[in-house]
Amino acid sequence: MNKKTVKKPIQLELNFEEVNLLLKALGQLPFNEVYDIIGKIHDQANAQTKNL
Repeated sequence: MNKKTVKKPIQLELNFEEVNLLLKALGQLPFNEVYDIIGKIHDQANAQTKNL
């Protein structure tokens, strides 16, 4: 089976604790490999929580 890079976005639903755990885990990886995804998580979380 060929592995292809999937570019189609998916939607996940996580609570605050799960997002923080995910960010903590990503923080253990080399910054140059994860900074884009950390930025996307922050942008999306901020957009969803700005009026809370």
